[in-house]
Amino acid sequence: MTLRVLEITAPSGYADTIVALAEQYEAIEVFAARSADAGEARCIVHLVCETNRVQEFTDAVQQAIGRGEPWRAVILAVEGTVPKYEPEKVEHREAFRAGAASREEIHEEIARNAKLDSTFLTLTFLSAIVAAIGLLKDNVAVIIGAMVIAPLLGPNLAFALGTALGDRPLMQKAMLTNAAGVALTVTLGVVIALMWTEGFDAPELLNRTRVGYDGIALALASGAAAVFSLVAGLSSALVGVMVAVALMPPAVAIGIMLGAGNPEGALGAAVLLAVNVVCVNLAAQGVFVAKGIRPRTWWEKKASAASLRLNFAMWLILLAALVAAIAWLDVPVVPTQLIDTVTDAAAP
Repeated sequence: MTLRVLEITAPSGYADTIVALAEQYEAIEVFAARSADAGEARCIVHLVCETNRVQEFTDAVQQAIGRGEPWRAVILAVEGTVPKYEPEKVEHREAFRAGAASREEIHEEIARNAKLDSTFLTLTFLSAIVAAIGLLKDNVAVIIGAMVIAPLLGPNLAFALGTALGDRPLMQKAMLTNAAGVALTVTLGVVIALMWTEGFDAPELLNRTRVGYDGIALALASGAAAVFSLVAGLSSALVGVMVAVALMPPAVAIGIMLGAGNPEGALGAAVLLAVNVVCVNLAAQGVFVAKGIRPRTWWEKKASAASLRLNFAMWLILLAALVAAIAWLDVPVVPTQLIDTVTDAAAP
């Protein structure tokens, strides 16, 4: 069982209330101190509790204090305790549906990975170059390396979380970051194709211009796995998700095929990229809803409900359109030369 340390600062009069709530939610250790800085009486409540109690507790503190009073909770991860903490075995204990991490921890983790800054652009630039070389050289190991360092998964998860929480600024930031990353990747793919001029028939590259229904299932499962790993506080599991539902290789393949003068291949790669983006967002939003990731206050929940329904409908419509596109692209096309040959052979 993982633990968290919470340090809550609030007006002094709420000290007893916060301590009582901490005991109600089975805090392992708790104490309060009061002080008066610049004439304002404040308190600080320090407590240690199990991780899956953090969200319930902070929601209760928010409700008790209200929006009018200045208060803040700082959440810290616990690496270990001496003596070792042994949880009591309580049957039928209700746990917060979101799992290990609290809403604020999830938001902080995801929002940090969706920030459009020099780090994001540099990683996108480098991973696009690595992915392009791997695709053109038909080197699977190099492609996997590009998948691991590519930061394109972060903005998509941020958009899904912003939808679940009704956080429009986060959604807008995620869309801008995602668009910038994809645009940079495609542009680099075009430039590299114009300079490389060979390797356009490499199997790994051609594989990124085709998509089947199995790709939809893979992207849905990977998007769900990404959110589960974040909710459970297992961010290291995201490395596997990045490899499973790779956004970088198909984005690079779009640029390479455009630069090589192959619009059909670019279209296939674009469909693959769109399938991954749509399915990741759809699965991520579904998991956030199922795990109870919601805004804290009722008016925020009301505001986010309409956004959530609209986005669910949008992603489902896009997925249906992509399924139709996959079915259309999968139709075998008979080359014109073959038609002419058969026609000539059948002529008297």
